[in-house]
Amino acid sequence: MGKTIAAAGRGKSGRSVEEAVSYAVGHRIRIEILAALHEGPASTKELARMVRQPLSKVTHHVEELLASGSIEVARTERVGNINQNFYCVVRLPHYSDEDIEAMSAEERQTTAGLILQASMAEALASLWAGKLHSDPRVMLAWNRIALDRQGREDLADEQARSWERIHEIEAEAANRRAESGEPGVTYVVTSLGYERSRSSAPAPVDPAEN
Repeated sequence: MGKTIAAAGRGKSGRSVEEAVSYAVGHRIRIEILAALHEGPASTKELARMVRQPLSKVTHHVEELLASGSIEVARTERVGNINQNFYCVVRLPHYSDEDIEAMSAEERQTTAGLILQASMAEALASLWAGKLHSDPRVMLAWNRIALDRQGREDLADEQARSWERIHEIEAEAANRRAESGEPGVTYVVTSLGYERSRSSAPAPVDPAEN
């Protein structure tokens, strides 16, 4: 686990983890490439077809994402007289508190960067595709809340319980689909809970206003 995460944070471009994430989601083509790679490894030719962009543009953005450590080479195949790379995103599971505690500071920062990169890429790609307004049950919410130490522990526990229930729902749906033959629709679920960059306590916010 650690080697994969650390390697992802050491791109050849000289960008830091923070700069690499900002760069990755700073252009629509790069966002579409990342979203496409979440479906599995692909070559530049396949990506060009998937995102409907010229091969030269896609190749440039793939090379930049690779240099930044935002993606990696999944495998290399011999195609004719050339070696063709197939690229993938760095897939990360849900980490327990024990997993996070065992990581170095660099590994934690890289993990956070990769998760944010994936979350933002998928969200922005869906926004452009019109998927965030077409579903009446779409869940879009955020808030900033002031907590004491116990409140922070309670929030983390509640989010962990929610994540476990989400996986139960996925398993239940898979069982029903196996019986009914329904293909299903892929949804993105993101859960974030972190300390705000600005240290001042926020004024109370009405959730209905978000």
